[in-house]
Amino acid sequence: MEFTEMTAKMAGGNGFIAALDQSGGSTPKALKGYGIEEGAWSTEEEMFGLIHQMRARIIASPAFTGDKVIGAILFERTMDGEVAGVPTPQALIAKGVVPFIKIDKGLEDEADGVQLMKPMPTLDALLERSKALGVYGTKERSVIHSANAEGIAAVVKQQFEIGRQVLSHGMMPIIEPEVNIKSETRAACDELLLAEILKNLDALPEGTRVMLKLSLPIVPGTFDPLVSHPKVLRVVALSGGYERPEACVELAKNKGIIASFSRALLQDLRAQMSDAEFDAALGDAIDEIYKGSTEKAGAAAAA
Repeated sequence: MEFTEMTAKMAGGNGFIAALDQSGGSTPKALKGYGIEEGAWSTEEEMFGLIHQMRARIIASPAFTGDKVIGAILFERTMDGEVAGVPTPQALIAKGVVPFIKIDKGLEDEADGVQLMKPMPTLDALLERSKALGVYGTKERSVIHSANAEGIAAVVKQQFEIGRQVLSHGMMPIIEPEVNIKSETRAACDELLLAEILKNLDALPEGTRVMLKLSLPIVPGTFDPLVSHPKVLRVVALSGGYERPEACVELAKNKGIIASFSRALLQDLRAQMSDAEFDAALGDAIDEIYKGSTEKAGAAAAA
């Protein structure tokens, strides 16, 4: 797939984006969920080797194809690794799956009800290397915990600054200002976030497009103005801590938004499974998330 083909797939493809980008801090938890306890490795390299084996098994599975999985977000070490002897981005492209890379380096401590991204002093070099490997775009995550207008404005401003840096390299940014679904002011967070994103979208040059990755809103349809915005290529949703069935139900209430799930995709997979069991469990998860992404129900979808 060339860049224009990838753009067309992201803009109109039926399916969802798999988030295979757990980083160093979340890797032990991801491995435990996969049935590998912390004592199974003695060094960080061994830990990352185990998580790469899991991701390579997913990508190599016959259940994982571009028919339903239109994109995949990779951790940097995963991007630099191989699947069956082929560089990971190329292994994805061969299956019709558009590759992205997680570029943020983690979060700052909470201030003004939000967590900004840590500095990324080597981002330009990473973007150049990623693009050379065939990676289409990026994903960068911040977190909003409470409805603090100044904090949310700062998160969105930083996200769009990084997004413009990504665009300058000819890549597609997925801007991800996550709202904590346990926030007591979640509905107000959604409204403040919507207003700030619209303001920043309007400031982008004409002809520029970005993608957005958002928490599923507490009021279905809240993000409709973003789905239809001419400067938004696609809106995708994170599961944010929901179990897969609930996440898919909430997803189906929001027209035009597709999934970009991580834990909700992987939650039934275990290292101890036979290949047949693994492929069946992965296929069931893909089918359920695909349905939530493509078959919309409820008042928001009917509007």
